[in-house]
Amino acid sequence: MRMSYPPWPKGKKLVHLDLKGAPPRVEYLHRLIELFSELGVDGLLVEYEDVFPYDGELKLLQATAQPAYSRDEVLSMQEFARSKGMEVIPLVQTFGHMEFVLKHRSMWHLREVAHCVGTLNPHREEGVKVVMEMLRQVVELHPGLSTLHIGADEVYMLGEGEESKLWLASPGRTVEQLFLSHVTKVARAVKEAWPHMTIIMWDDMMRGMSLDTLKASGLVGLVQPMLWDYTPNLDASKTVSLLEKYCSAGMADLWAASSFKGSTSVYTCVTSTQRHLDNHLQWLKVAASLSPAVNMKGIAITGWQRYDHLSVLCELIPVAIPSLAVCLQTLLHGQFSAEAQSKVTGKLGISSVEVETMEMTCVADTVFPGRRLAELIVELNALLNSEDIRFFENSMFVRGWFSPYQRQRKTVTPLITMQIHNQASLYLATLQQKVEAVREEMAKLYPDSTVQEWIEEHVSPVTAPLQRITEDVAACLKEMVPKNHFSSFDIAD
Repeated sequence: MRMSYPPWPKGKKLVHLDLKGAPPRVEYLHRLIELFSELGVDGLLVEYEDVFPYDGELKLLQATAQPAYSRDEVLSMQEFARSKGMEVIPLVQTFGHMEFVLKHRSMWHLREVAHCVGTLNPHREEGVKVVMEMLRQVVELHPGLSTLHIGADEVYMLGEGEESKLWLASPGRTVEQLFLSHVTKVARAVKEAWPHMTIIMWDDMMRGMSLDTLKASGLVGLVQPMLWDYTPNLDASKTVSLLEKYCSAGMADLWAASSFKGSTSVYTCVTSTQRHLDNHLQWLKVAASLSPAVNMKGIAITGWQRYDHLSVLCELIPVAIPSLAVCLQTLLHGQFSAEAQSKVTGKLGISSVEVETMEMTCVADTVFPGRRLAELIVELNALLNSEDIRFFENSMFVRGWFSPYQRQRKTVTPLITMQIHNQASLYLATLQQKVEAVREEMAKLYPDSTVQEWIEEHVSPVTAPLQRITEDVAACLKEMVPKNHFSSFDIAD
């Protein structure tokens, strides 16, 4: 039985572009924006991190692995989005998740604790100045900007720094107050610089705060909390209670944040549409249960590319486009009905909304941008995860006739060892063929650094053991088989 709720209430539907990993080439970014518009998206929540063209003293924040977007490219992205009826809202982290700033040696002294790269020390005025300069440069490069997201989620280790411990030693002071004092300082500085700016922030650091603490926080009337939950089993009643608490504290303008990718696991390669559909059905249940006093400003459908700046890549956008389309249609219809499914499959030209089983049903001009890469990734991922390949080292023949003990002493059975070599070589050749196809297609949409990282993260851990086995076989056989026999078994001399 399909769950059914009222469609998502009036408010904006934003798609989150997380550019701190795998930033799309500009041409592909424009194609994605066009598709988002056709799918009913109202705006983009853009998290640039190190691909923003910071300059002056902040130029060191620019990525070195791949080039940052140029100023003209950032402006053209906004102009193209506006031409499609979409607003662009930048997200700039100002407290937690500042790894891309605090990883630089010249910024180390601004960390809350030395071993936590993400959290800013809230006691250093220099830290606030860095944050405000980041915001100034971003706002300046977004002409006419009316809404800004200042992050402030997952501020790990707050209160653990020496200056924080001294501050907290005074009677009545709490870590909650420490968090609120910094966020309030930043938000007030934003309002002073840009009086008409609407400020959004993540809500998670405020979830455990009492109603009285929230009322006295200084944030009422200053920020709009965005409550995020990306799980398929989101607790609707608990989430409703939390939103009602924020509203009772005076923060009635609220946002939701769901997910269409990048929240299953830190290293997921292929998106599960069902997981993200379930997340959106739960959010519809939340929206249907809220009191009229809660003013839902919209929902940001997040698409995380990394869990944080220093973690590995999550799924690339192409394999998640069916999931995004399903999530949007579910919000529009209040359920994933037969009509919603028909609209997704028809629009994207696919037979299934699960990327692992989709087949093309339409001509080339109706397929979604990045479709070919999505297909190739699914095919390669299936190979990489096949038991025969991934667990080749644990096969009976390798464990029985080519164990580490046998390799070290070069006491092997040539006949079986040659069979092992030939099978490993066959797997390597099959993988290499698929990898080259993925490499070629991915390079059309992403910078070379992304291609290299993706292959090293997903492919190398599987191919390296196979390669090692072929090399070890050759070394062993040189000790046990005459040279003139090598060529007949494709073993290099």
